[in-house]
Amino acid sequence: MNMPAPHIRPGVVVHHSAATVDGLLEQFAVTLKARGFAVVGYTQRSAKGCNGSGHGCENNREYLDLATNRTISVERTAARSYLQQAMRQKADLLVVSRFAGYLADADAPANPGTNSLPLLTSIAGQCIQKWFDYAHYQGSMLTPDLKALWAWWGTEQLYRDLALGVPADDVLRIVCGNRWIMVEGPHGTGLAHLPCSPKTILPMLPDLAKKSLAELALLAGAWDPPKLAIGLAAINAHYNRYDLAGLSGNGAKTFRTESKKIVVIGAFPGIKSILPGASVIEADPRPGEYPTIAMDALLSGCSGAIVSASTLINRSLPRILTLAQGRPLGLIGAATPLSPRLWDYGPNLLGGFIVRSPSALAQAIRAGARANDFGEFGRYVHLRAPRAS
Repeated sequence: MNMPAPHIRPGVVVHHSAATVDGLLEQFAVTLKARGFAVVGYTQRSAKGCNGSGHGCENNREYLDLATNRTISVERTAARSYLQQAMRQKADLLVVSRFAGYLADADAPANPGTNSLPLLTSIAGQCIQKWFDYAHYQGSMLTPDLKALWAWWGTEQLYRDLALGVPADDVLRIVCGNRWIMVEGPHGTGLAHLPCSPKTILPMLPDLAKKSLAELALLAGAWDPPKLAIGLAAINAHYNRYDLAGLSGNGAKTFRTESKKIVVIGAFPGIKSILPGASVIEADPRPGEYPTIAMDALLSGCSGAIVSASTLINRSLPRILTLAQGRPLGLIGAATPLSPRLWDYGPNLLGGFIVRSPSALAQAIRAGARANDFGEFGRYVHLRAPRAS
């Protein structure tokens, strides 16, 4: 059961000729691999006698093989064969440091669209014309820092990133009510708001209950809202563990320290008393609230945003994160995955729910409980992203 891969334009990190960015590409690639993404290609380990343009590197062929995490030393002919083999593999990303060498080693296609693998590479500024000749308008030029690489990788990847971290644990119980769906695993219980009538999901439950938590989590990549909700609940059953430590409350009050240009997406109960000057966006706006069509304009001028976890279900969260890039953003709600994997996609505060009494909560969900009723069955906590050093 595979998630559809978001389209990623070929990316090149442009750097000064006196500097190299092999370490940056390696750090990014190794991080993605550790999270479960399939990454192939190489980064060059040695830099002696190389000016970053691809010239002077012929006798300096020590690489980190990203597929195996081994350091290898090969001649140019062997490197060409190795790279062509890497490009044929089924993977999520091809990383090749030093684009000029990539062209020479792999006989790279003139049109990047002919390469099915997303490509991330690097080039010295004085050689940028080689990149233009290769990628034309299809490529992205990136600054040499991790934030730029994550922005290029794309916020849509967060669904698969979260799912890849879920182990193949047994599913103990799946419960569906009129408003919420609950998935219970061995170490936690996860929730997701139901985007449809329970009649749509109930027939699927017997087959879904036979799957592992990891298999259910992959459903979060679906475009079908009911399946996505089940996948999100499974994701939360892993990350929102019973023993997870966090700060008390959902964290919305921390936005009081920001200026009054706070945008709230989803009308949280009591939000106006916490942030009286906030601009609230709702799909069905009440007097004093804004429709979703105002989101682009409000987010572009805001100083911070509080976003409902329901945006995960309707798949608007990736776009919201892109619009609010660089601004403080809290993802809040009982369906929020309390996972540090989300930090790289934009949120710097996660407010979610830790279930304490799964059996009692299951009974309440079957009876039609609302999020306001969950407090007696667990605790709301929030996590803050570590400050950049």
